[in-house]
Amino acid sequence: MNIKDIMNPQARLVSPETSIHQAAESMREQGIGFLLVGENDRLKGTLTDRDIVIRVVAEGRDIRNTRVSDILTDKVLYCREDQDASEVARNMSEQQVRRMPVVSDNKRLVGVISIGDLAQHLSAETAGRVLQGVTAR
Repeated sequence: MNIKDIMNPQARLVSPETSIHQAAESMREQGIGFLLVGENDRLKGTLTDRDIVIRVVAEGRDIRNTRVSDILTDKVLYCREDQDASEVARNMSEQQVRRMPVVSDNKRLVGVISIGDLAQHLSAETAGRVLQGVTAR
């Protein structure tokens, strides 16, 4: 099964110039803890609720004046929409990531895949190994 068959195609980008306050509001409204950062369908990085807590709140930064570009994680791990789900699951486990942007052949953002999405389409044994790998420290 290919990733394009199970990914969430509703991935939206937030601008690097977005304030942390706006990004956090967006996370709250959408019920998510992960945002993709970029412009014109080109990924620049990712932002998690954990990034906000560690890199803004814990450092006492102003959430209204700190921009997403100031704290985003710019090492973007991604997969291609035509990759096999089990291959992506192994990669997510090895890289210890819970979500991954999905790009087309021309590297345009087309969706996002999570371990939850994968777990619904993999065997229980494979899903268990992936979850164990992602959560191992």
